[in-house]
Amino acid sequence: MRRTKIVATLGPSTDEPGMIERIIRAGVDVVRINYSHQTREKHKERVEQLRAASKAFDREIGVIADLMGPKIRIAEFKDGKVHLQEGASFTIDADLAAEAGDERRVGITYKDLPKDVRRGDKLLIDDGRVLLHVKKVSGSRVECEVVLGGEISNHKGVNRQGGGLSAGPLTARDRTDIRHAVETGVDFVAVSFLRYPEEIREARKLIEDAGGKAGIIAKIERSEALDAIDAIVDASDAIMIARGDLGVEIGDAALPPVQKKLIKLARDMDRAVITATQMMESMIDNQTPTRAEVFDVANAVLDGTDAVMLAAETSIGHYPDKAIEAMARICQEAEKQRLIRTSDHRINLRFERIDEAIAMSTMYAANHIGAKAIAALTETGATCVWMSRISSGIPIFSFTRHVQTSRKMTLYRGVYPVKFDITHTDPLEANKEMIDELTKRGIVDNGDFVIITKGDLRGRTGGTNNMKIVRVGHLVQHTA
Repeated sequence: MRRTKIVATLGPSTDEPGMIERIIRAGVDVVRINYSHQTREKHKERVEQLRAASKAFDREIGVIADLMGPKIRIAEFKDGKVHLQEGASFTIDADLAAEAGDERRVGITYKDLPKDVRRGDKLLIDDGRVLLHVKKVSGSRVECEVVLGGEISNHKGVNRQGGGLSAGPLTARDRTDIRHAVETGVDFVAVSFLRYPEEIREARKLIEDAGGKAGIIAKIERSEALDAIDAIVDASDAIMIARGDLGVEIGDAALPPVQKKLIKLARDMDRAVITATQMMESMIDNQTPTRAEVFDVANAVLDGTDAVMLAAETSIGHYPDKAIEAMARICQEAEKQRLIRTSDHRINLRFERIDEAIAMSTMYAANHIGAKAIAALTETGATCVWMSRISSGIPIFSFTRHVQTSRKMTLYRGVYPVKFDITHTDPLEANKEMIDELTKRGIVDNGDFVIITKGDLRGRTGGTNNMKIVRVGHLVQHTA
């Protein structure tokens, strides 16, 4: 079974008749709706279509709402695009009319840009395809010299090398989008361009005020976020390594070690981590990935990422299902490596909670007796999250009666949700029913070891205090 999860972005390409069903067959685990593009009504329509299709497949699929955030963009050119020559002068003018851009100047959506930059700064447009050197700031005008020329078109993004732009992550539009995302029933909200943990807490309150329980994904794409990374990870439920804007701000050569550090940090702090941006970008137009893309996905898996993400490859690409199939093949092959099936996670640390101690003990026992599967009866999924931080090849089945818990578990590496309502089941029969379900799925057979975790009190959050080692087909059960 593939342990690494695949996140695919919905868009015009997945709107094609039958494509949602095809990407489900291909193995998508979580979908992303991008509030930077298209209407709220279209996003809701896509989620409803996904829910209906996943129900037909009897599979839960998580949904991430990705907020636009304060993406700083140039305005528009009279002719739609221009070509800037190296050495030429070019001005970004916050007071220029939105459609008045030409080869000499262009407007900007972020009116405070002149306050945030100074002489000597470098501004990167369109993920660094065009590089400007700030020569002078005068009123509303940021006067620059073109260092790296090229073609730029309307609405391309602008970054300051090294970070330092003061725009906060939650815009008025984002606040409205959060309410819409909660009404749509998403499972995670991804906060863009954040800098501090307080911004995550603000987003969480907005979700709660809207009546939602969605988890929060902190998108790491500003250099300032790296300065407060421990607190940001701690405040979130998961992080996304958004390598596009982050690479522009810190430099592309710095990305690989930062990616490895972030993956390790997230796992050490019991959070999920998504590796994103340009993972298989050539498959927007091609049916097979490049060898470099194969290595990129495989290395993220070897580093321990919970999920790998497709963006334009599935939202506007020609082959959404084939991109998912190719990514799945790469993940499965990388997961065969023995080095990612061993772990010393938290081995020298004290456990503050009983359910956490049960989770860690379960994984230790499973790895040493060769268990075929772990069956965790859970309300919130917390036990499964802790288990999934331990590197192992043993699948963790999250048996839960809560649909939202099932959908959140789709993001965690090696965790597979199973619909199971213990409140209507005799506690003495629960073990047998879970084993029967795993047997029916072809996961276990007679003689296999399965470890079951649950709580003495049914339906109690945080109540996991029991671990059983069961041999399939045998009456003897070993309790810990």
